[in-house]
Amino acid sequence: MASRGVLSRKEISKECGFAKSVLDQNPRIKAALKGLEEDLRARGVLPPAVSRSPDEVAKPLMREPGKLRAALDAERLRRLEQENASLRAENVELKRALEQHSMLREALALTGRLPR
Repeated sequence: MASRGVLSRKEISKECGFAKSVLDQNPRIKAALKGLEEDLRARGVLPPAVSRSPDEVAKPLMREPGKLRAALDAERLRRLEQENASLRAENVELKRALEQHSMLREALALTGRLPR
C-alpha cells in the first residue's frame, strides 16, 4: 500500500469504501493519515519521506514529444487530408447529380408528366 515513501491514498480509499477526495479534503482525516505515516516512519515500516526542493515543486515536469509521436501525428494528418480531399470530390459529384436531377424534375413538371 506504500509507494514513494507514503501510503497509497487510492488503495486506502478503495479499502475504506469512500472517495479519494475525502482523504484530501477532510482536515481531520488528512491530519490522522499524516500522523499515521509519521508513526510508521518512526517504527521503520515506511522509508523516510522524500522532500523536494522549492525549485522542483515550482516547475512542472515536461515531456518532449518523441519521434514516434511525431510520426504518428504526421501519419494521422496525412490520412485526414486524404479523407478530406475524397469527401470534397464526392461532394462536387453529388452537387452535379443533384443539379441534373433537379433540371429533369423541372422539365417533367413543366410538361405535366410529374408522377404523384
